[in-house]
Amino acid sequence: MKLTFALFGMSCMVVAVAQAQTPWETVQSSTSCTARHENAFTKVADKLYLIGGRGTRPVDEYNPETNTWRQMTSPPLEMHHFQAIEYKNEAYVMGAFMGNYPHETPIPNIYIFNPVKDEWRKGPQIPTDRLRGAAGSVVYKDKLYLVCGIQDGHYDGHVGWLDEYNPKTNTWRKLPDAPHVRDHVSVAVIDDKLYVAGGRRSTARINQVLNLTEPAVDVFDFKTNTWTTLPESLNLPTQRAGNSAVPFGYKLLILGGESASQVEAHAEVEALDTKTMKWEKFPNLNKGRHGTGATIYKKKVYVAAGSGNRGGGPELTSLEVLK
Repeated sequence: MKLTFALFGMSCMVVAVAQAQTPWETVQSSTSCTARHENAFTKVADKLYLIGGRGTRPVDEYNPETNTWRQMTSPPLEMHHFQAIEYKNEAYVMGAFMGNYPHETPIPNIYIFNPVKDEWRKGPQIPTDRLRGAAGSVVYKDKLYLVCGIQDGHYDGHVGWLDEYNPKTNTWRKLPDAPHVRDHVSVAVIDDKLYVAGGRRSTARINQVLNLTEPAVDVFDFKTNTWTTLPESLNLPTQRAGNSAVPFGYKLLILGGESASQVEAHAEVEALDTKTMKWEKFPNLNKGRHGTGATIYKKKVYVAAGSGNRGGGPELTSLEVLK
């Protein structure tokens, strides 16, 4: 069976065949990335970048054409719990934390990494009344969007805020709140819509850090400026937070994550077909992981680093690809 048919077929039988015949490939390379978690992973131009993570970690650049990693300049400050954005051949970091558990502090500015110059610069300030970390972020039609998150580390203050930043005018705009508050979330845009799936309400204040996962899928329509929540029958099949989300054609892929249901990080990969509005089972990751990102390059899905168990370790260095 051809790969394209296996991946995009709709029947349960075809999905089962895809599970058997198209597993994730653990990439073998002569070089390795820096072990890290609560980092981001994003494509910029024709290379992939691991950015941030707890502690001080260099930027790691992966070249898919040569299958090699190289270390680049470290960020000017600790940054973790964020989803990086590719914008005009640079990587943008916003909605990130610095500091230690459980009272991590939101970083008050956008930070921008230029891979060509191997340089960081401090970008615009985020409005003080909208600061938070562990938020999702995307770019849509030359504007940057920050959604959900939590104000006080893992302690309390989860929000459903949606903010728009216009780099051309250097202005922020508040948009309607998402129907469900959540943090430790990664988001994606497909066909003029922002999809928010996974995440939780981290509340160390009452010792409920992992337990309060959010099953509902919220969708923001950029054309109508309105939110909807998908029917309960379309809840995320495997509840988790700290997962990655990527747009794979017209499918929303949710990868990995952590939850109170198991010690090992989740390896499940589930896809919401936004045409048929059905969830599909994709091949599991070879190694479950949370607290990292996933990205698309030349119609292949890449995921690297992260934590192999819920919580802070073991930190991984492996890279996997689904073609």
